[in-house]
Amino acid sequence: MKYYTNVNGRPHEVELVERLGKLHVKVDGKDVDVDYCEADRLGQVAVLLEQKAYGVSIEGAANEWFVTVAGHLYRVEIEDERERAAHAAERDGKKAGGLLKSVMPGVVVKLLVKEGERVESDQPVLILEAMKMQNEIKAPAAGVVKKLHVAERQAVASGAKLLVIEG
Repeated sequence: MKYYTNVNGRPHEVELVERLGKLHVKVDGKDVDVDYCEADRLGQVAVLLEQKAYGVSIEGAANEWFVTVAGHLYRVEIEDERERAAHAAERDGKKAGGLLKSVMPGVVVKLLVKEGERVESDQPVLILEAMKMQNEIKAPAAGVVKKLHVAERQAVASGAKLLVIEG
């Protein structure tokens, strides 16, 4: 799984893959030798990074964490691939109507609008299942659904045309 992090204002891409019970980590495309174990249930973790041991304290929730290592405090923001795609779609959708494209591969579970139907900004227009999660795709702007490019139960690729909304 790929994660996009921001540590004290500096972006990093972190990829985690578990193979044969061992965690393989890449940070910004480089392999990193890391192992860890929970020291307690209060957010204390023992980390072995490139053969050096660290005591790490972790506090926070959801996508924002505060991590203390050797007395230094780091603010860490994290989003996974699905969250990043959803946030990008939301940002792009606020710009204008027009062509609405899929930001991730998936299957159209349900169409919530028909051609010719008037929609409001942020109104759900379809349900897209991706990575075993059902995602509500919303209208980027108010307007009329001019053209549907998909049908229910249709598989779509990332970047596939979903529908056109005319303002």
